Amino acid sequence: MIDLKNTTSELKNLELLAKQVVEGFITGMHKSPFHGFSVEFSEHKLYNKGESTRHIDWKLFAKTEKLYTKKYEEETNLRCHLIIDNSASMHYPISKNQSTNNLNKIGFSVVAAASLMEILKRQRDAVGLSIYSDSYEYYAPEKGSERHRKMLLHQLEQLLEANSTTNTETYQFLHEIAEKIHRRSLIFLFTDMFQTSKNEEELFDALRHLKFNKHEVVLFHTYDKKTEFLFDFDNSPKKFIDVETGEEINLYAENVQQNYQELSAVFFNNLKNKCLQYRIDYIPVDINEGYDKVLASYLISRQDFL
Repeated sequence: MIDLKNTTSELKNLELLAKQVVEGFITGMHKSPFHGFSVEFSEHKLYNKGESTRHIDWKLFAKTEKLYTKKYEEETNLRCHLIIDNSASMHYPISKNQSTNNLNKIGFSVVAAASLMEILKRQRDAVGLSIYSDSYEYYAPEKGSERHRKMLLHQLEQLLEANSTTNTETYQFLHEIAEKIHRRSLIFLFTDMFQTSKNEEELFDALRHLKFNKHEVVLFHTYDKKTEFLFDFDNSPKKFIDVETGEEINLYAENVQQNYQELSAVFFNNLKNKCLQYRIDYIPVDINEGYDKVLASYLISRQDFL
């Protein structure tokens, strides 16, 4: 996990924070199973058998014992589209003073998305953005210019400052997004997957729609493990309120914790199996564990995509 100072001011400079996250991740790669990936993100790609050997970087081969070819700015690179669920449940846990070490689900998703954009910039890849709640709030197509990236960062910063009281049915907007992305892209979706059970099949139909044009889809299931999976609360009487429907229930957490954990495990396992069935990369992401899993997933997906 990236160790960043616990100050709210960091969140006001999302671009700088994203650079810190990415630099920390790159440094950590040398001590992890991902050390084989080139740190020179924007300059090289893995050599594919059958390609011309003209542009192989032999100096890099001497260091890594892997064949990389030099990339040039005019080359067509990957197209990536980021999708963020901005419904009320994504603004849990509720916090008046978010900081880098005290983020809710939407805050985590925003910083993770900005960090992905930083890596995409270094790779010279094009990036687009969609945000939805009870409406399709924002759409920008995939582009690679610096002006475009700045515009997306500004949009993400606005998410950190806003609250949401809306619910959503994710599947409705995934269909709309799928209709807008015409060229083959790598798609990252940040959502907590809170849907009514009757619409579960519709959700996976929408995810399959995203894959229709040979897109690769990575689902980042964003959640707070301590409370939303383990139901770890102190054993005093509490009122639990559904942030999207407003429904309330009073109870002692300890009385339902075991059953809750069992049902949560079934829910997560079902999601994993469904995604496996539809060839969607399913990545559960605890918002308290940092961004390495998100960034590593990008590198792996990129290698498979290109």
